[in-house]
Amino acid sequence: MRSKDRSNHAMPPLRHNSARLGRALGALLGALLAVAVGTVALGSVTRTSSDAPARHLSHIAPAATQGVPSYWTVASDGGVFNFGGLPFDGSMGGVKLAAPMVGIAPTTGLSGANGKGYWTVASDGGVFTFGDAPFLGSMGGVKLNKPMVGMAADPATGGYWTVASDGGVFAFDAPFFGSMGAVKLAEPVVSIVATPDGRGYWLFAADGGVFAFGDAGFYGSLGNLKLQAPIVGATSPDGGGYLMVGSDGGVFAFGDATYYGSLGGHALVHPVVAMASADPGGYWLTDSNGAVTAFGDAGYFGSAPQHITAPVVGMADGPGTGVATNGAYPSGTFGYDISRFQDNPPACTNTLPSGHTIGIVQATGASNGSPNPCLTHEAQWAGGGLNLYIFMTYGTDTTDQPGCNGDVACNWGYEAGVYAIQYAQAQGVTPLVTWWLDIEAANWSSDTAENDQVILGAINALRGAGVNNVGIYTSPLTWNGIAGDFQPAVPLWVAWYTNDPQGNCANAVSYAAQNGNFLPTGGVWVTQYTNMANGVSLDGDYAC
Repeated sequence: MRSKDRSNHAMPPLRHNSARLGRALGALLGALLAVAVGTVALGSVTRTSSDAPARHLSHIAPAATQGVPSYWTVASDGGVFNFGGLPFDGSMGGVKLAAPMVGIAPTTGLSGANGKGYWTVASDGGVFTFGDAPFLGSMGGVKLNKPMVGMAADPATGGYWTVASDGGVFAFDAPFFGSMGAVKLAEPVVSIVATPDGRGYWLFAADGGVFAFGDAGFYGSLGNLKLQAPIVGATSPDGGGYLMVGSDGGVFAFGDATYYGSLGGHALVHPVVAMASADPGGYWLTDSNGAVTAFGDAGYFGSAPQHITAPVVGMADGPGTGVATNGAYPSGTFGYDISRFQDNPPACTNTLPSGHTIGIVQATGASNGSPNPCLTHEAQWAGGGLNLYIFMTYGTDTTDQPGCNGDVACNWGYEAGVYAIQYAQAQGVTPLVTWWLDIEAANWSSDTAENDQVILGAINALRGAGVNNVGIYTSPLTWNGIAGDFQPAVPLWVAWYTNDPQGNCANAVSYAAQNGNFLPTGGVWVTQYTNMANGVSLDGDYAC
């Protein structure tokens, strides 16, 4: 993940003249284009302020070969997090920076590059290079009128652009197509996105204003609409349209860009800060704590660690292997899970086994009830390996909850997540760990769509409370009988008593599919593979 070993400090700018000339030309061109591509034209827009994440119905897991759309995120301290088999080529994490990092751009698609590197840019214009990303200049050391807010790679030349909040664009071995640097803006620019052929780019402002340069088409903007939250990021899947995301997670689609869902209307502890495309059929959002949410066919490969030293500020896509990063435990480690039934309640005095890394503890034994009276004792036993779980049961409630759109089953699931979080806190147990939803035989509805809503409501509640990873516990042949074809992009804790944990990790998803069961798509992170004879009969668990 983060490293202190391979950081490249921003060097003095190599192309000051071209950057300054670009900004000067931008003043003229920006003024000429302001009428044509300002924030006044509103195209076809798709947005929900209260949609739940879209269902993921693909029945084929990504192959573990290079080329699966994956993602990096970057924090303001320069730390880089890699997911989906993308390489970690270094970061500025642990190095004192003159200014905070604000963005990241990949070398994917660049001439002569193998898509295994990235640049990061700081608010003072300093550019840092990693992997196969070349250093071609920066504005580090040059006084800027306004801070830098982002960067984009030029797929045609292998160069890059950086952009400041006033819309000034700086070109480094990349053509300059114009800027808004001398035009008074209603709100600051927050993002720059290049066209696929490198012959243009868009600038996106916090009010949803869109400014198109070069061959970038103007497909509409939000400049005349009152937004619930400012725009913080944007992306273009294929150049024929673009997507914008607000800090509340609301997603807006223009042109041929497809809307797959959003976090708009959800209660979020941490604001959304960036998005990236998973070409051709999905996208990711990340919040400031590094929690990633996948929509459409975008794979979920993990989130930043729950506790990070600085907020995440940017996101970029690249060709990975599609292998998920286990955000719960180090791969190959062992341990146990425990509920109230193995700990002699209410005394909670059983001697529990030691020598474990994994410690998954029941928080509640039912949705909105049956709190584990031994939670404090068991959480102490789990130590630094603590994960928590809820044994989910079906119910309904008419009290509207965030992101549920009035669905009574979703309300119930959301309340189950809130109840479990609040109970853990009341017992002095930190809720900011990985959580699992135990989906097995219970009082489930015959309507699998409503069961899905219970599950989705609980995921929404836990993620909204700031939990980076929420996963599903189930067995290979149980899930679809309860949840139908619902495939949320979340990790799996698979119960399969084969006494072959490595085999479970490798084969659980394919075994389920062969038998007509299609599991959540976030990859197998943990398997419960045997019942251990250890005095209190705890199940054995293994981290994939």
